[in-house]
Amino acid sequence: MNLSIGEVARSTGLSIHTLRFYEHEGVLLNGVPRDSAGRRVYTEEDVDWLRVCVILRASGMPLPDLRRYTEYAREGAGNESERVELLRAHQRRVTEQMRQLQQCMDLISHKVRVYEDILDGAQPGECHAPEAHR
Repeated sequence: MNLSIGEVARSTGLSIHTLRFYEHEGVLLNGVPRDSAGRRVYTEEDVDWLRVCVILRASGMPLPDLRRYTEYAREGAGNESERVELLRAHQRRVTEQMRQLQQCMDLISHKVRVYEDILDGAQPGECHAPEAHR
């Protein structure tokens, strides 16, 4: 089934501008053919690949890494070790981001408890908040 750029944008949540950008940057698995009127024609396979790209980008994968991953996939079998190493490196970055975000969440949760205690009538000195978190 052929899809227009607008249909792909709606399906993936990407803007038309981003779809064109990804095409220009070589992030699409296959080249995007055009119909007789010059309009881009996408397939369900393109949409599936773009959904992977959306998740990888949302997780913070840099564009050059996404481009490299796309190149590996485009080449087909035989480069699985390179794909795994690229994904493992990204996995380590995401794990570190999650650790940092958990620290942020811990601090925010602590601050919420401190202010809820104040709102519930406790005196500021009674909150027992560590000095670093006040």
